[in-house]
Amino acid sequence: MYDSGDSEVQYTLRFGEIAILKGFITHIDLEEALAAQISTYTSDELGPWKKVGEILFDKGYITLNQIEIVLEEITNNKSQPF
Repeated sequence: MYDSGDSEVQYTLRFGEIAILKGFITHIDLEEALAAQISTYTSDELGPWKKVGEILFDKGYITLNQIEIVLEEITNNKSQPF
């Protein structure tokens, strides 16, 4: 159903969980960002969803430096299931 969406969902879950574990955001922040992500998506849209990290940054919940830290951890642990 979600050919490219499956990897997007996995990325979002990993990004959010790592950001929470590092104390950068709360569960509530993540839930709000996921709701915003879903509300901006339409089936007619050709491009990918807005990244959850981008939404969190736009809302002021996370800094660019914190995003880089989370992305680095995702990259370093890419072969390990989360």
